[in-house]
Amino acid sequence: MQPKNFKFGGGVADTIVNPAVLVLVLLVGVLILVGPRKKIIRGFIAAAILIPMDQVLVLGGLHFPMLRLLALFGIARLARERFAKHRIFSGGINKIDVSVILFAVFTALAGILLFQESAEVIFQFGNIYTIFGLYFLVRFLLRDDSDVICMVRTLAWCAVLIALIMARETVTGHNPYALLGGARASSYALLEARAGRFRAQGCFGGSILAGTFGAILLPLFVLLWQNDKKNRFLAAAGIVAATVITLASNSSTPVMAYAAGVLALCSWPIRNWMRLIRWGAVATVVSLHIVMKAPVWHLIARIDISGGSSSDHRFQLVDQCIRHFWDWWLLGVKSTAEWGWDMFDTANQYVNICDNSGLIAFICFLAIVVYGFKFVGRARKATPDPRRRFLFWALGASLFANCIGFIGVSYWDQIWVVWYGLLAAISAAVSRTSERVPVALSTRIGSEVDRSMVETPDRPINPADEAPVGARRLQSPRSFLTL
Repeated sequence: MQPKNFKFGGGVADTIVNPAVLVLVLLVGVLILVGPRKKIIRGFIAAAILIPMDQVLVLGGLHFPMLRLLALFGIARLARERFAKHRIFSGGINKIDVSVILFAVFTALAGILLFQESAEVIFQFGNIYTIFGLYFLVRFLLRDDSDVICMVRTLAWCAVLIALIMARETVTGHNPYALLGGARASSYALLEARAGRFRAQGCFGGSILAGTFGAILLPLFVLLWQNDKKNRFLAAAGIVAATVITLASNSSTPVMAYAAGVLALCSWPIRNWMRLIRWGAVATVVSLHIVMKAPVWHLIARIDISGGSSSDHRFQLVDQCIRHFWDWWLLGVKSTAEWGWDMFDTANQYVNICDNSGLIAFICFLAIVVYGFKFVGRARKATPDPRRRFLFWALGASLFANCIGFIGVSYWDQIWVVWYGLLAAISAAVSRTSERVPVALSTRIGSEVDRSMVETPDRPINPADEAPVGARRLQSPRSFLTL
């Protein structure tokens, strides 16, 4: 359960951090300040994922989980790069970036206006600081396909280590992270069980979050397999690790996200029919809603993959959120407990945003998802390189897996690193594509582009073929300010 959208380290009154963890974070922080980008990618991603959120440094009443300390170093590096007048983001600020900014800002404003307490102001500014520090550091680090592959390789190594820990948990019922003595050491030491099986959680805040972490990474590890033969051993290890993590969590939501990723990858042969398939899916959902006695979202209550799943609770979350639209639409609500049994546990990302932040923040979050799919779809159609086409498809498959996972869990721990890393990877890969495709017959990546206008190794672009001065540039990376 996580009552707030981003409750990073809250609830701890005193500093609880292992000295070894603090030293490691400081070393990675120095690397972020002065190191080359490739090494920063490896160090930051590994530290941000593997260090649990219960390692918290409290300074003057302000909570600094280790992820926030890493974000602090990231903000300092970005300030240094900006002061030196270096280019910070590949392709400049795009619509995904703007949507992330608006989402964070409107979430904070909703919370402040709703509660009107000084503690809430501090809490929300802490959330903005964390989101901006995390997301824009990753945006700075990822600039092209090679950086994306470097991030995926690091995630694969992390997944292998986490899979080994979670496999041990399922056998012993004990999580080695309890030895670090964090705020949740007792939870790590004695795992929850379901249907006679332990629910492993690794370094994450819960078993569902841990399993979802593995599930949403599967498409990226398949991408790693396709990218280069040299990466296939690590890719295979990552695929096995993602499967082990998903199963060891003993939860239905990760299995659904895993299946969604597999379904998206298997749809590669019919990629040119996706528009028809999407509209067909919409028509199917509408038809089911018309003919079913219960609303169509009642289908959520019938999903029980692991046995003992709280599927009916997920249905009730969606149902009560819709029924109480006029309660939350403006700024959210202070509490959903009175809506029904256990309704305080908003284990659904979409519902969690609605209930806590209102309609505007929810629309901004949907904009992030929509632009993510638009960018990868249009870039896939615009690039002539088959290997890069699959890169965009795999990124979209991971995005789809996240969207399905959001139905059963609300993100709140270091799994946000993977989410924002995925968005940054999409922006980096798309920026390279748009830089290679000139202004032709379309103003958007992925529209029907004249193939004679596409640069290839054996056919460089003829400047005389470009569109007249004043024509709009390709959509996405150059749509807004260039930094």
